[in-house]
Amino acid sequence: MAQLQKIAILGGGAGSLAAAFYLTAQIGWRERYEITVYQQGWRLGGKGASGRNAALGQRIEEHGLHIWGGFYANAFKMIRAVYDELGRAPGTPLASWDQAFRPHDYMVLAELVGTEWRPWQLVLPRRPGEPGIGSDPVTPWQMAIEAITWLRRWHSDVRAAAPYLRAPEVGAPFDALLALAHALPGDARDHTDSDRELLARALLRVERRIREPVYAAVIQDDQTRRALIGLNIGITVVKGMLADGVFTRGFDVINDEDFRGWLTRHGGSLELCVNSAIVHGMYSQLFAFEDGDPGRPNLEAGTALRWLMRMSFAYHGAVIYRMEAGMGDAVFAPMYEVLARRGVRFEFFHRVEEIAPDEDFVGSVRMTVQAAVPAGAYQPLVSIKGLPCWPNVPNYGQLEPEQAALMQEHGVDLESYWSDWPALYRQAFGKPLPERTLLRGRDFDQVVLGLPIATLPLLAPGLLVASPPLQAAASRLRTVVTQACQVWLDRETRDLGWTYEPNGEEPILTNFSIPYDTWAPMSQVLPSEAWPGPNAPRSIQYFCGAMTLAEFPPQSDTGFPARAAALAKANAVELLQHRIGALWPAARAGIPWQWLVDPFDASGAARFDRQYWRANIDPSERYVLSLTGSSAYRPVSTGSGLKNLFLAGDWLRTGLDSGCVEAAVMSGMQASRALTGYPESIPGDSDLGD
Repeated sequence: MAQLQKIAILGGGAGSLAAAFYLTAQIGWRERYEITVYQQGWRLGGKGASGRNAALGQRIEEHGLHIWGGFYANAFKMIRAVYDELGRAPGTPLASWDQAFRPHDYMVLAELVGTEWRPWQLVLPRRPGEPGIGSDPVTPWQMAIEAITWLRRWHSDVRAAAPYLRAPEVGAPFDALLALAHALPGDARDHTDSDRELLARALLRVERRIREPVYAAVIQDDQTRRALIGLNIGITVVKGMLADGVFTRGFDVINDEDFRGWLTRHGGSLELCVNSAIVHGMYSQLFAFEDGDPGRPNLEAGTALRWLMRMSFAYHGAVIYRMEAGMGDAVFAPMYEVLARRGVRFEFFHRVEEIAPDEDFVGSVRMTVQAAVPAGAYQPLVSIKGLPCWPNVPNYGQLEPEQAALMQEHGVDLESYWSDWPALYRQAFGKPLPERTLLRGRDFDQVVLGLPIATLPLLAPGLLVASPPLQAAASRLRTVVTQACQVWLDRETRDLGWTYEPNGEEPILTNFSIPYDTWAPMSQVLPSEAWPGPNAPRSIQYFCGAMTLAEFPPQSDTGFPARAAALAKANAVELLQHRIGALWPAARAGIPWQWLVDPFDASGAARFDRQYWRANIDPSERYVLSLTGSSAYRPVSTGSGLKNLFLAGDWLRTGLDSGCVEAAVMSGMQASRALTGYPESIPGDSDLGD
C-alpha cells in the first residue's frame, strides 16, 4: 500500500478551510492523503470568526460586519455544497444554505452635501439566478456593456428632473452608444481599431451632450445630482477603460494609479465623480486608508474598478446576502462539521511560532501547545437553541483543570499575539508552555500556509530569506487595523428615526465619517441569541471601520491589546455621543444611554460597558490593503518557490486581489488545484475569461 501524503494546513481561516474542502471533495482522497489543520486557540474562522457570550444572552460577538456579495460565485458554491452534505433535518436551525443567508437589496451611501449628511438610498434590482450556481461573465468589456445600459437609465432619471434635458435629441447619443456596444464583438480582443474609434466618438458625444448645460450648475436636488454622479462616473470609467486598454489587457494594467487619480486623469468631475459618495464608498468598503488615516486614502485603480463592477453587474439573485446568525455559526461551524466528518484532523491550541526552510523545502514547523486536552480530541462547538456554535472562550471543561482555572482567573486571550499566557503559565507551573515541532517526512510532506501575510516576518523570517517572492510580498503588502462595535438596544431601528425600510429591510450604510464609517442593523440574528426575560433587545446595531494605528510594540508588551481596545471603545462612545444623530435623528443630541440593553442595569454611560467592541490589531486579524501597485507583489498559491509550500489567504493573487471571503476561498481552491489538479477552473480568476 502506498504511503499517505501528509498535508499540514497551518491556520483555520477561510482560505485554509477552502483548501481542505476541495482536497477532500475528491473520491478516494483518504487513500492518498492525511490532512491535519493546526489552529491556535479554540475556534476557526480567522478574520471571519465569531463567538457566543454565555454570560450575556448567548449573544453573537463578531470581528466586524460580515456580509456576502451576490457575486461571490466560489464562496457560495462551496457553502451550498457544505449545507447539502451536512444534511441538517428540516425544521432545525439553519437547515439549508438559503436559511442561513438572507437576500438583501438595500444599501445606503452617506453623502456629505455641504455640512449635511444625506442618506443616498439604493434598492438594487434582483438579477436572474442564485449565487453559487454559474457565474456571470466578468470580463471588463462585458461589464462595461452593463455600465452603458445603466448610463441610459441614469440619463432617464436626469431628464425626469431637469426640463432642459427632456428634448428627444438629448437621449439620442445614449441610444446610439448602447446600440454600438451591443453590436461590437463580445470579446474585446476581437475589436478592430475602427471599432475602438467608433466607441470613443460615441462616448465623446454622450459626454458633450450633458456636460455643458448641467455640470456648470449647482444641483441641489438629490435625485438630479445623484443621477449626474452616476452618469459622470459611468462615462469616465468606460472612457478610461477604453483609453488604457483595460478591455483587452485586464484591470491590472491601471493598478499603478490610485483610483481617484485615475478618474481625474480621464476627466472625471471632482464634485460628481472623484469626490462622490460612490467613489469614497469604495475606499470605505476596502478600508483603503494607509495606517487607518482618513487623510491618506490609497486604492489601486484596477482592483477598485474590478470590485465595483463585479459587485454592481455580476451578482446573482440579490446584490448582498446577510447571515441569519454569526459568521462562525453560519459558515465555519458547518464547514468544521463537514470536514471533521470527512476525516480531516483538527489540532486546536497549536500556535505556530516558527516555520523553518530546509533548502528548497519547508523543513520544520515549531508550535506552542497552548493547552492540554486530557480526553484527546477537543470538541469545539456548543449547542445554542439547537444550533452548533463557537463559544467566545474555550470550552474550559475539556481542558486540564489547573490550566483552565488559571485562564479563567486572568481572562487569558489565546488568540492574541501579545497574550500574557506564556508568562502566566511559566509563573504558575515553573516551566514554559510545551512545544511541538513538526518535521518534513515524519509529520508532513506538504504544507498549506493559511496564515496572513503580516504574520510571516514574525513567524518565518528564515522562510522570507529563502523565498524572494514572499520577502517581496511581506515588504510591499500593507495591512490596516480595523475596529468593530456592536450595541444591543431596547428599541427597533425605526424608533431611532430611520424610517425608510424598503421591503422591511434595514439599511447597510457606508461612507459615513471616520472612525466607524460603516453601520448596519443586524437584528435578523436576534432570534438565534438567547436573551432571558422580557428585557431582551429589540435591535442590534453593528459599526466598523479602519483604526488609525501605525506602531506595534514588541510581543512582550502584553498591555497593548487593552490599550487598543480602549481606543476602539473611546471611538465608539464618541460616535454615539456626537455623530450618531446624523444617522439616527431620534438621537440628535447623542444617544440616551438608557436605550442600551444592560442586564446589570448600570446608569448613564456605564451601560456601554456591557456592549461589545474590539480592535483587530493582531497580525492575523489586520486587513490587507490594495495600495497602488501592490497587487503585482501578491503571489499565487505556488509562488513561494519552495517545493512543498502552498499558500492560501485573501492576500494572494486570486483575480479579485482584495480582502474578502471570496478571495480567500479562491486562494484555497488554488492550493487544492496545485496539490491535486482539482478544481480544474476557478470562476473569476482571470479578467479576460481565459
